[in-house]
Amino acid sequence: MSKSPNILIFMTDQQNASTVNSDGHHRAKTPHLDAYRKKAISFEKAYSPSPHCCPSRTSFFTGRYPSEHGVWNNVNVSNALTRGPRENTPFWSRGLKDAGYNLAFAGKWHVSNWQSPKDFGWTELLVTSIGFGSGLTLEEQRDEARERELSLLDGPVPRSETRKPGEVIRPGWPDYIHYGTNEDPFGDGKVVDSAIDHLRENLSKEDEPWCMFVGTVGPHDPYIPPQEYLDWYDPADIRLPDSFKDTMDDKPGLYRRTRDRFDQLTQAEHKEALRHYLAFCSYEDALFGRLLATLDETGECENTIVMYLSDHGDYAAEHGLWGKGLPSFQSAYRIPLVVGGPDMPATVKGQVCKRPTSLVELGESIMELSGTVEKSGTSNQSTLTQILTNGPEHVSSKNDLFFQSNGNEAYGLQRAVISDGWKLVYNMFDNDELYDLKNDPEELHSLLSKPLGERKLGRGPLDIIPSDLRPVVERLYEKLWTFGLLHQDENINDYILTALAPYGPGIAKTAPSEQATGKTNV
Repeated sequence: MSKSPNILIFMTDQQNASTVNSDGHHRAKTPHLDAYRKKAISFEKAYSPSPHCCPSRTSFFTGRYPSEHGVWNNVNVSNALTRGPRENTPFWSRGLKDAGYNLAFAGKWHVSNWQSPKDFGWTELLVTSIGFGSGLTLEEQRDEARERELSLLDGPVPRSETRKPGEVIRPGWPDYIHYGTNEDPFGDGKVVDSAIDHLRENLSKEDEPWCMFVGTVGPHDPYIPPQEYLDWYDPADIRLPDSFKDTMDDKPGLYRRTRDRFDQLTQAEHKEALRHYLAFCSYEDALFGRLLATLDETGECENTIVMYLSDHGDYAAEHGLWGKGLPSFQSAYRIPLVVGGPDMPATVKGQVCKRPTSLVELGESIMELSGTVEKSGTSNQSTLTQILTNGPEHVSSKNDLFFQSNGNEAYGLQRAVISDGWKLVYNMFDNDELYDLKNDPEELHSLLSKPLGERKLGRGPLDIIPSDLRPVVERLYEKLWTFGLLHQDENINDYILTALAPYGPGIAKTAPSEQATGKTNV
């Protein structure tokens, strides 16, 4: 290659991994991605560290977990926990810029309310979700967000007398229709247009390597694809997931309250929502196909690493839920990830990697694949270069995964770990959850459920955990606390009313110096 490889990143918003994976239980029609997979690696166990746009996107751009970069929920709302990443948080884009890369950013930002992509080295094309706080103090940003939110309630709020198809009635709140159609949903087509124009007119004519990020908002709810792609799907072919009928009686009450919103919809409407969601994924695939065609047209294809992924998942009717958030099910965390590029051996192209992989790893991977000497100081060691060069069989298939959330805009502290086929969810707001993923991949049965109404005085400290599961729970909590201490998690207050975990951070196996700095890789 005459120069370092170019990098094209296409990130959708809220795409369930099952829509593209070969084992997907509701597979979307994605002809462009399917064709590209034949010359790329598909990661069937890729995950986001957080089930929410802002923290997950910040993790992607920094290679850090929310506990490290400090972004926990939507940075643009009045009750935001933070307005942007902590000062001095590393961004891999700055390393690429310093190494001579031309950077271009199109589409959804949603990382900071007061900073924009240009503050991190990018040339801005058509950028969305850019924030409203530039030049404002934190208190002024809060006031601006509150005024903006109150403006939605100006005048009488419409009140539906009869529920429309797909409508979720919320008295006192603005109308919400769960699905519909739009010829340019969320302006995604215009975002891709701006990227294509810049690629043709600027990047393809330069000698320096380039990195372009294209972030769409689809298939985020409400699900509003163009009619053309909705016509691809016969309503009679739509099947709801097996977990749709889960009553969730053994799970936190917040999960049921979230689901109850959508119980206004009939089963036929849930199927229609899924049809619209899958069609939206097909539309995003068409936009991705336009970018691939432009790479071919400009002659840039042979020297460009292409990455297709999403920021987080969507419940997509699993457990009767939609969207994303605190319910900790894998559908909110598991994402599509397909990566291909120049110099991949023919024997590697088209392979499927089943190693658990986190979005947090990708920043370090981008730095390595670009050949950039300066590293970004990310939290996870990259294996992507090895996989693209040698194939997935040369990398260990074992990898613990860690997840962090402090809630969406409804606060709720939640931490989770997946290890050796077990999944532990630590909930500050309700009972913990434990799932045996080998025997219960749909997460239908929490093994730490507690019957309502039971109370026993003088009980032992671990009576809430079945005796045969205590070694498993203790081991998983040890991993969770070790990870948290090494990644600057602040969830260590020992006050009796806040330290609700059955096992505390004292069981973590780390050296005090490592716990203090939080710099060690796990």
